[in-house]
Amino acid sequence: MSSVEQAVARFNEGALCSQAVFSTYAEKMGLDRETATKIATPLGAGIARLGETCGAVSGAILAIGLKHGNMTDWRVEDKQKEEAYRAAREFVDGFRSRHGSILCRDLLGCDLNTPEGSREAAEKKLFLSLCPKLVRDAAEILEELI
Repeated sequence: MSSVEQAVARFNEGALCSQAVFSTYAEKMGLDRETATKIATPLGAGIARLGETCGAVSGAILAIGLKHGNMTDWRVEDKQKEEAYRAAREFVDGFRSRHGSILCRDLLGCDLNTPEGSREAAEKKLFLSLCPKLVRDAAEILEELI
């Protein structure tokens, strides 16, 4: 199974969008699935259900950091950090070009941070109809970058 399909399958099995994307790629880079899943937990539903950055995007950004992140003094410019920034910007540009936004509330068309928005998302079955596509697209773009 490809990494893209694996990320979608994990989401369909009940993982959050952030968990599905990050754990799939983190495992391939040597981080165990359980730890990766825990790390990505608060990023689901636009960061703790706030409707901010889509969890699939956040999970992908974490994977980019795992691949390209630096271990040097954060105050100093270095090639590795710049590579991480470049890849993250390229990812965001690609996702935004496909969907017009990286914000969960914009992508879903409702605000999960409100009872009405959560109810609307459930009634429209957005987590079953739209979110798997967002996870797939995030994984496809990430696949090209790492």
